[in-house]
Amino acid sequence: MRGVPAALSSAGGISLSVSGLTKRCSKTLSFSRHHIPSPTCFSTNSSPGDSSASKPWLLVGLGNPGKSYQGTRHNVGFEMINAIAEAEGISVTNIHCKALLGKGCIGDVPVMLAKPQTFMNLSGESVGSLVSYFKIPLNQMYDDLDLPFAKLRLLPKGGHGGQNGMRSVINHLKGSRDFPRLRIGIGRPPGKMDPAVFVLKPFTKKEREEMDFTLQRGVEAVRILLLHGFNKSASFVNTPRPSELLN
Repeated sequence: MRGVPAALSSAGGISLSVSGLTKRCSKTLSFSRHHIPSPTCFSTNSSPGDSSASKPWLLVGLGNPGKSYQGTRHNVGFEMINAIAEAEGISVTNIHCKALLGKGCIGDVPVMLAKPQTFMNLSGESVGSLVSYFKIPLNQMYDDLDLPFAKLRLLPKGGHGGQNGMRSVINHLKGSRDFPRLRIGIGRPPGKMDPAVFVLKPFTKKEREEMDFTLQRGVEAVRILLLHGFNKSASFVNTPRPSELLN
């Protein structure tokens, strides 16, 4: 999964082929000039295709920038990145390739955490540039209307499922869908509510507590993924918990 031969996003054992992408960040953009600190475990000296342990992972959460979108259902991808950053002591404050970006480690595995600032429907503009620029595997986390609320699902690959942010990412990766992703359920809108309105609504107090618990499970899933591989992480995420079996 740390090599670079065939696709892109969130599962151990799957190599992501991004070497064919040539798009680079524009050097005229001021946000591409910020220095990104490198922790001691972090190294990008490996050449494309090298499967050494020093090859970093790129973990991307999809969402919308700005205070008005904070705490809404559409931003659980950002919240997942925030939870990982807090748990691992990684600062996600630098700006690069139209994304907030931070470097750190999970265990001895170097990671980059990113939150595209292009708005959800244009996420691919940032993700495509990041993948091309750093030439590393990518892991995606995003909200999903079709999953029950606060449920996680880790998949090795797939389509966009109608999620416009994922659609944009796939389009900017030359149509490649062969990358893993962590889907975070936000439930279906009640009654005849427009889904576009529903995804921008904040959580209720009870939902907030549930989602916070789910985000912590997501942090553990990412740790298992990077340290023990996709299969173990998928088993952890996708196996129903006792409480779910009772529903």
